[in-house]
Amino acid sequence: MTGFRDIASGLRFPEGPVVLPDGDILVVEIERGTLTRVAPDGRLSVVAHLGGGPNGAALGPDGCVYVCNNGGFEFADLGGVLVPGHQAHDYGGGCIQRVDLSTGKAEVIYTHAGDIALKGPNDIVFDAHGGFWFTDHGKSRDRDRDTTGVFYARPDGSFIEEVIFPLQAPNGIGLSPDGDTLYVAETFTGRVWSFAVTGPGRIGGEPGILGHPGNLLLAPGGLNLFDSLGVDGEGHVCVATLINGGITTVSPDGREVAHIPFPDPLTTNICFGGPDLRTAYVTLSGTGRLVACDWPRKGLRLNYA
Repeated sequence: MTGFRDIASGLRFPEGPVVLPDGDILVVEIERGTLTRVAPDGRLSVVAHLGGGPNGAALGPDGCVYVCNNGGFEFADLGGVLVPGHQAHDYGGGCIQRVDLSTGKAEVIYTHAGDIALKGPNDIVFDAHGGFWFTDHGKSRDRDRDTTGVFYARPDGSFIEEVIFPLQAPNGIGLSPDGDTLYVAETFTGRVWSFAVTGPGRIGGEPGILGHPGNLLLAPGGLNLFDSLGVDGEGHVCVATLINGGITTVSPDGREVAHIPFPDPLTTNICFGGPDLRTAYVTLSGTGRLVACDWPRKGLRLNYA
């Protein structure tokens, strides 16, 4: 894509961008294991050393940042592009972490939902009720990978439940502007599903032949793998697209689909900020950059942002 501007470079597989009220941007650096603050002039400062593989992040109702930690990957440098692979050699499981931005203190609030261990928590979104949805992407090994789903939890550590199962490498997650629809992207199938939200942590409908009650919103075919997603103010789902690097957008009815290319095959996340939420911040993870561009539609202000 032309017309974007570099905000920061030299990041170690950045994801999970969060625009702060003061104009700074938080990103996780998965390979480095940190939550990092990026100033508008590109200066970097580490907020917290989280270990493992910090992935998605979101501001909660208490002003803390909640991080999906996938437990870590083995990384390879392929011609200047940093690529995540199988679970890390020192992998000890996934978790949800809470970070106090004023002190940098991090604590683990969930490692399990009942007897279900979190394998690779990936992306997160808070609803208007103060709870959060998150995907568990699972981990890959030489000959197998985890089958996982979507969870709902409260930020005080009092409640967590697996709500949607099974999904195939669920990654991006977001809510429609009215909060009545949950969107989930699957990485390797290149699909985006929509689910009817009937209450906090509740999904309507009966499981279909695939075992879950989702409706298919997007499946463009070709070599399009999906990563995290954001939703704009008009309800368009903007899903980061791997291999065919860029952002693929789809209208709420599924009829309008567009692809905006970026110069990184591992374009992984998008969020909105700036005046009138017209600026899109995009992580180009393989090449370690955070970039910004003008977006054709106003973004959606997230709960508690």
